[in-house]
Amino acid sequence: MSRPRIQLNGIDVTQWPSVDTNALSAPAKAHFERRLRAIEHYVTGLSVRQVYAETNVRPQQLYRLIARCLTPHDDGRLFGYRGLLPRIHVNAYTRRTQVTQLSAAGSRGTAGAFAYLMERYPALDDWLNQQIRHHRVVLKQHSAEDRLRTRLIGIGALHIDFIHQCRKQGLKPNEYPLNVMRAGRGALTHFVKAQMLSGFAEGARAAGATHFKGRPQQDVLIAPTPSRPMEVVEFDAHQLDLRLKIVVQDPLGHEQTFEIERVWLLVILDVYSRAVLGYHLTLAQEYSRYDVIRTIEKTLEPHTAMNFTLPGVGYGADGGFPSQRFMELGYATWQWFKLDNAKANLADDTVQALCEFVGCFMNAGPAHTPDDRPYIERFFGTLAQGFSARLPGYVGNGPQDLRHALSISNGDVRLFLSITELEQLMEASIAAYNATPHSGIHGHSPLAVIEQSIRGRGAMLSWLPEGKRRAMYLMQTPKRTRVRGYLAQGIRPHVTFYQVRYTNAVLAASAIWIGKEIRLYYNSQDLRTVRAFLADGTEIGVLKAQGAWGEYPHDLALRRAIMKETGRKRFGRVLDASFLSNYVEQKRKDAKRSRRAASEMARTLRALAAAPTTLSTAPAPVADAPGITQAQDGAPATTPSPSPAQQRIEPIKLRIGSGYVS
Repeated sequence: MSRPRIQLNGIDVTQWPSVDTNALSAPAKAHFERRLRAIEHYVTGLSVRQVYAETNVRPQQLYRLIARCLTPHDDGRLFGYRGLLPRIHVNAYTRRTQVTQLSAAGSRGTAGAFAYLMERYPALDDWLNQQIRHHRVVLKQHSAEDRLRTRLIGIGALHIDFIHQCRKQGLKPNEYPLNVMRAGRGALTHFVKAQMLSGFAEGARAAGATHFKGRPQQDVLIAPTPSRPMEVVEFDAHQLDLRLKIVVQDPLGHEQTFEIERVWLLVILDVYSRAVLGYHLTLAQEYSRYDVIRTIEKTLEPHTAMNFTLPGVGYGADGGFPSQRFMELGYATWQWFKLDNAKANLADDTVQALCEFVGCFMNAGPAHTPDDRPYIERFFGTLAQGFSARLPGYVGNGPQDLRHALSISNGDVRLFLSITELEQLMEASIAAYNATPHSGIHGHSPLAVIEQSIRGRGAMLSWLPEGKRRAMYLMQTPKRTRVRGYLAQGIRPHVTFYQVRYTNAVLAASAIWIGKEIRLYYNSQDLRTVRAFLADGTEIGVLKAQGAWGEYPHDLALRRAIMKETGRKRFGRVLDASFLSNYVEQKRKDAKRSRRAASEMARTLRALAAAPTTLSTAPAPVADAPGITQAQDGAPATTPSPSPAQQRIEPIKLRIGSGYVS
């Protein structure tokens, strides 16, 4: 009776791992090629007898070779043609007998004994793997050119506990591993090493690594090499290596200086010209998705010239930003946007802004691989050497950095830069960088390269549509809510957004809006107004926050902080000038204790002195409001002025006479 034919229809032998026959000796090469021809003849449809006649490979041997080729390998693939090599084991040795007591040293007669022990006692196997996962043993790698050399730290203590676990499982002194020399420590070492090195991630974690690098990218869009400006841009955030300050005035009119936390610099850089297209400074412990979107907005909009107040600081004759020097780059978009895998970069709002609003490809490179964005990393290095390292308060690369030692202020916080000074110096430094010759672009400046490309050679550009330029708020993901209103109580239709009511004349004039879902677009840096749309896209208009929330500029962080404090009943629930004065005064007291509190105070003062919102025209800045004056560094100080007595307005009673009117 003939053996049934093995079905290879679902297996593509062309994808099998191959063998380099040039590395084999002449006899081994001939032996391998004979087996290879037998497999190839069988796959083409020849019978086993015809295969035997052609290659002298018997049917039983042919079936065994096919089974070897279809055996899974430790690397996750099939053995493939590797299974045709002689003296290659495709299956591990499995022991079926116990180890007898050995009196001599060595490992004779113990082949497969440890694996047999793990198979008989699964609890031992689970305990041992748990110890490895908890890093009970540390893997140390030695420098060696010929092969991987490793050493285990802590294997002695693990072996002692392993023997205790064996005795708990009921193993007797005449059973393995208690009946061999050293009680199986060598086998335990080999097992632990094999478990740690079974995968690179396991071995790297056992050696103390926290990040992995060099993983190949598969099925990932790769940004092309740019051939023109605005084709590929890189984005990244850098925490400035500077200690900064904020200057405020106390209630007596004296200046007080507080040290704040380091700030984040977010930059978008053009790869082709190496020019910085736009940037954004944020006072936060970690930058958020709102900061990323704000950086994109500032890059798309034509750059507005800054009014410098520091002596000798400015743009210079040739410095500036691309959209400031060349009007055709205003609202110019890019095709590829390269960034890292930070949480704020991959947020839904950021993806919406880039892919849907701007209409570009996102290329988020592998995690912890700054070399994937070399140009912007080079810019941050240049900025640190030419800007940060020359200022007092430079933190350097550590206490041993000579530049850090030369810039020590001896504890005098007054020598540090203030936020306003940093903004002006940063603007001037980046503008000068754009006009400085760069070795990576053959000694030309970034602005010169852009001018030659777009005006000399007529490089193709793409721009943001006119409708989107007037509706930059569409870049963010809208907030969905429902219109509320209560007819019996006479409460007009409104929406609640972050615990504050919003409405306008259109929304409040009709009851048909009550209960309908609307979408709110907002500027996170100024929540005085939001823009509302119905579910079908119909615009309702700009909704204004009710009460003082619609008069005083404030951002989302300040709104949340104030609501948190009012929830604790530290202040009154009525927002007015006295409330803000008390709130800022409390922040000033907290700033004496920590830099984080000082940073929160700086963000509060800057938010209260913010410009009008981009959604609509807002009232005058809060610096004109009673209770808050302007500080020396440009932020409102905390000098409270006497507020006028609030007079209660009595309602006018209307009287309608009786009788007839002819």
